[in-house]
Amino acid sequence: MSTESAVGGGTPSTAPNPVNRERRYFLIGATATVGGVGAVGAAIPFVQSWMPSAKARAAGAPVTLDIGKLRPGEMLGPIPAWRGKPVFVVRRSDETVAHLEQADPNLADPDSSNPEMQPEYARNPWRSRRPEIGIYLGLCTHLGCSPKFYGAVQPESFDANWQGGFFCPCHGSRFDLAGRVVKAVPAPDNLEVPPYRFASENTVVIGEDEETA
Repeated sequence: MSTESAVGGGTPSTAPNPVNRERRYFLIGATATVGGVGAVGAAIPFVQSWMPSAKARAAGAPVTLDIGKLRPGEMLGPIPAWRGKPVFVVRRSDETVAHLEQADPNLADPDSSNPEMQPEYARNPWRSRRPEIGIYLGLCTHLGCSPKFYGAVQPESFDANWQGGFFCPCHGSRFDLAGRVVKAVPAPDNLEVPPYRFASENTVVIGEDEETA
């Protein structure tokens, strides 16, 4: 039988129809594409759950400091920074600790009443976790200048009633050795205490609390 008689005689052909085959390939491809898009879409919330939030990024990474060589009356140098702000880390002598425990009528906020300026664990006469170690942001609360550190408990030539601490030469604001502001100066608040924790006896982590680490 010739090829012409087989086709023209009405016998059903088993060869795939080119049009139907192309349509089937199109549908398979489209389904795979949609499925792939759905998989990616489902993965987005999972991936985003691993990304730090804007608040976490703004908080800045913690800074670990070794204070083992810091002696009484000294401030850690070079001055470290956290979130772009200088951090004052001081070691106080026994004399300084005893001095801070005494009432001082010259202080504007001796009890650290503003909760925005220190964590709850720093609401004490030393404004710190440990009486001998003080940690403060080194920015005057007036206009953000950097105060100078006077580590000895003694009067200074520019103020006989001031017994050491932090002095801002820009506008004359003064803070005691716990970062508490004195009365009648431009600075409105005590120096800010950042969140921190002790990882060991001589290692401190700035930017983390023991309660949240």
